[in-house]
Amino acid sequence: MGICENRTVIITGAAGGLGRAYALAFAAEGANVVVNDIGTSLGGEGRDTSAADRVVAEIIAAGGQAVANYDDITDWDAAKRIVDAAVAAFGDLHVVVNNAGIVRDRMFVSATPDEWDATMHVHLRGHFCVSRHAVDYWRAKQKAGGQPDARIINTSSGAGLQGSIAQAAYATAKGGIAALTLVQAAELGRYGITANALAPSARTRMTEQAFADKMATQGAEFDAMDPANVAPTVVWLGSTESADVTGCVFELEGGKIMLEQGWREGPVIDKGARWEPAEVGAVVEQLLAERVPPRKVWGTA
Repeated sequence: MGICENRTVIITGAAGGLGRAYALAFAAEGANVVVNDIGTSLGGEGRDTSAADRVVAEIIAAGGQAVANYDDITDWDAAKRIVDAAVAAFGDLHVVVNNAGIVRDRMFVSATPDEWDATMHVHLRGHFCVSRHAVDYWRAKQKAGGQPDARIINTSSGAGLQGSIAQAAYATAKGGIAALTLVQAAELGRYGITANALAPSARTRMTEQAFADKMATQGAEFDAMDPANVAPTVVWLGSTESADVTGCVFELEGGKIMLEQGWREGPVIDKGARWEPAEVGAVVEQLLAERVPPRKVWGTA
């Protein structure tokens, strides 16, 4: 038996790259999988339901259980239909993997309101809508006397944790998702729900364009950028074994599992009284000298 035997998981953006790898890995470990994908382009345009169908066909051919869903994660009512589809098909819901996203690469000086809004809409609203309806389902289950053992797995990014040149909107959205995860973990534990986030590095439609050289590891002895490398940790986080792990952000790449430590209190100087503006410069200079050096923004020298 697999570690997710008879658990039901919704995976958004599950038709390609990381989402497909997650879907196949969950199914291989005995999970029932709802493959949600509307089949858009990298920038979020167009629709193609056959993309989700192909992943479902792969899972079924391998002996797994899966259904396709083509509802829009950013539509409040449609997001509920995704949750309802999982329960209708498999009788319960245990895991939501919020993986769907778009990217609109643009230097900040050239960014447009429409591109900004579209990026926030898919990443932040999409994470909100699906998770919110799943939480409603789990809370109702608890109130009816059940004991949810539920998981929310969000998708942040290295861009959201340290910034990335030409990705102001994407990085902002992904940073927001990391913060959302902390709040969900703090609030939802009482209902039997954990919340964790991923910052995966793997070969996808997005990364093949932005980081082509780094992603080209297909011919190496170990294909470090294969999306399948990320999937085992995601599956474990969706299993019953991860019940005590919540509020964490994991960076995953190749064979590496890294636990992010997030924003922490750093050096401090307390005068015990109000500062004069002219005094602040020397204080900041000392604090900067004492801090742990920050990670560089992606794309900087």
